[in-house]
Amino acid sequence: MKRILITAFLVLAAALPTFGDCSASDKMALEQFDKAWGDASTSGNRTALEQIYAPDYMNMAAGDTLNRTQSIDASVRNAETARQAPQSVTVVPDYYIINCTPNSAVITHRNVITTMTDGKSHTSYARSVHMLEKRNGKWQVIANAGGALDSRGEVAYSEQEWNDADLRQDSAWFEQHFASNFTAIDSQTGKLSRKAESINETKSRKDTLTSEETTDMNIRMADDDTAVVTGTFRVVGHTADSKPLDRRIAFTDVWVKRDGGWKVLSSQGTEIKN
Repeated sequence: MKRILITAFLVLAAALPTFGDCSASDKMALEQFDKAWGDASTSGNRTALEQIYAPDYMNMAAGDTLNRTQSIDASVRNAETARQAPQSVTVVPDYYIINCTPNSAVITHRNVITTMTDGKSHTSYARSVHMLEKRNGKWQVIANAGGALDSRGEVAYSEQEWNDADLRQDSAWFEQHFASNFTAIDSQTGKLSRKAESINETKSRKDTLTSEETTDMNIRMADDDTAVVTGTFRVVGHTADSKPLDRRIAFTDVWVKRDGGWKVLSSQGTEIKN
């Protein structure tokens, strides 16, 4: 069964400027800054937003470009509307990619938007891209972009979720995201496994995976509801009997859209011999 960890899979990331290395603490501080910004926007905290937005801030995420004043006014107005007519909507950011220098940063993340309508939950996704500068010793946002994810973006993030679930041996994720008629072909033995068997193999895995990296990932849309993902990945770790594990595998995953979400229909891997 194919197992991968995508370390930098966003097409957008390739177009961003190159930054110096950020420390882990720098990235954590920027992630917390971003989440505090989200809280201030949700609550309509004008005072906080005036500190967060730079004087020359521009918002290019909403179709029409908004300046600092217009953006703050819109956040305050939207928060007041939500208070008067509460809606069951939650927005959770995840999968942060942060690049920074001492005085500039780009933050990219996904937004998982969950809406309750007539007792039913509906999930949609968006991507945000924020540009920041440090001015007078404090981070401020100078530009904001992004928008709803297209199908390729949703599948790319779904691959990332798969990777994380595999590392956690999280059978609940696989129960939800493998199609009922899912099949997998093992990269070493060629054995075909169906959904239940594949999930049991993940749950009972004794190998310890310490490093996984994907390269050359390509997502092709066969139609609106079918995506084919190919690429090469390397898995490093050790086996249950403490032998080194280091493999490179070419993979093909097929995703289908069912019941409003993407499900894995099939996965096939072929080990690349050095």
